Amino acid sequence: MKQGWLDEVDRVFSAVPPLDREVGGCTRCHTEEDLRMLGGDPAALSDELVASFMRKAVDHWDEDQYPLLWRRLMPRVLRYLATDAPDGDPAGELRGLASYGAGFAGWPAHERAAAERAFAALLAAALTDGRSAERVAELVEGLAHATEDLRPWLDRLAGLPGHEADAGLVRLACHWSTALLWEEDLFTWWYDGDPQVLVDWLPAQRDRIASFAAAHRCKSAADAVVAIDRLRAGEPSPWFYPGATGYPMRGLDPRLLRVVTR
Repeated sequence: MKQGWLDEVDRVFSAVPPLDREVGGCTRCHTEEDLRMLGGDPAALSDELVASFMRKAVDHWDEDQYPLLWRRLMPRVLRYLATDAPDGDPAGELRGLASYGAGFAGWPAHERAAAERAFAALLAAALTDGRSAERVAELVEGLAHATEDLRPWLDRLAGLPGHEADAGLVRLACHWSTALLWEEDLFTWWYDGDPQVLVDWLPAQRDRIASFAAAHRCKSAADAVVAIDRLRAGEPSPWFYPGATGYPMRGLDPRLLRVVTR
């Protein structure tokens, strides 16, 4: 992954002012040494401490310090996210940037712009590097939660060119469309997220996905087309819910149960 965007992030956020006192945080969750380090040089922090800071609820920190802490740590946050740590959860880790927390929307314009360019680079890498649809979806949720808007990130995804982007979009569209048909919760941490935005966006990707299905005889792409068409028509899923042996998706005639599970 090309990370030239890190130079801009380092430059922009180097001007963030220091804290006016020691970090005030929950000492049951972090040691005094952890809090001291969080208030010091961000470059000296481990990924583990950065992730721990991001994951703790907003009320674990002094309210007046919290936005400044995020601004100071943003270069380290972005480096951590770029590692795609196996135990990472960007959907939950980025929620602290929302208006009830660090208030990302109210940061200085040049800081927001630098961070959003970095977010876009992370999103492009996630879609095109072969990672699972679930991992990409977690990042999309985190970015949407942080910026309180899903649509710009969906536009970013749709605008990425190339074969790798096509394949990543197929995986993601298949994941989202089937989950919507099964009426799963699409957003783990973003309680205000509206799944209807995805329902409206997916049909616009149908032709691209159908072309991929035809060119590569790809079952995932073909299934995504079926699911998108079902969503658009308001019809139920044609597939059983995975892991629920013997239990059809609602809308399927239960009389078929004995045929499928025999």
